[in-house]
Amino acid sequence: MKLQEHYKQEAHGTNGFFKAFEKYLAEFVYGGIDGCVTTFAVVAGSVGAGLDSAIILILGFANLLADGFAMSVGAYLSTKSDKDNYNKHKQTEYWEIEHMPDAEKEEIREIYRAKGFKDKLLEEIVGVITSDKKVWVNDMMREELGMMEIDKSPLWIGGITYLSFLSIGLIPLLIYVIDYTHPLEQNLFFIASVLTAMGFIIIGWLKTYVNQTSVLKGILETLLLGGIAAFVAYFVGDWLEHLLSR
Repeated sequence: MKLQEHYKQEAHGTNGFFKAFEKYLAEFVYGGIDGCVTTFAVVAGSVGAGLDSAIILILGFANLLADGFAMSVGAYLSTKSDKDNYNKHKQTEYWEIEHMPDAEKEEIREIYRAKGFKDKLLEEIVGVITSDKKVWVNDMMREELGMMEIDKSPLWIGGITYLSFLSIGLIPLLIYVIDYTHPLEQNLFFIASVLTAMGFIIIGWLKTYVNQTSVLKGILETLLLGGIAAFVAYFVGDWLEHLLSR
């Protein structure tokens, strides 16, 4: 019996972890996509311009740390703003229910009348909803204002976004870090491209869980996005190198 309880608790803890991860999966995916794309674009542009590996590392890590931080701050502020806006309207609804109950009850009645309810059933629905202030306010927020409460922490959203940006965005730079410490006689950009493609495949696969789309479609879209960004960055770098060297 104790062994069974142990396995149940273990399974519950594991499920809790995966549920928590799944809750912020969207932030991890989009932070990772942005990190990988922008860092690889910096690498591709630098290679196209014929810059030294040390310069590529400087530009790459500067982009990785600064852009990642800016993105995470933006995600944090955006979510916090949405939550604050929701709470402001929610307090207004509580005030209106407290001071204008008849008018607010009539609004509920109109909302559900528009949904096709009428007569006795309509009055029963209105009675049930307005008997609990919390249910009443949540229903008004959803039905009247079209607002849903955000159950995610702004701090966690910002943190997960930054963590993902750094961890996935580091992939294009890994081979250059290795080469800097232990020089390699290899085509570094080719290896970086292969590693980045693998990163795109992983992120594309995770993206399908967020968007509920085909795995193949998610992977191909992410690879295409990264490929276009790298193509543009490489040839812009190459063009500028030729232009400025004249």
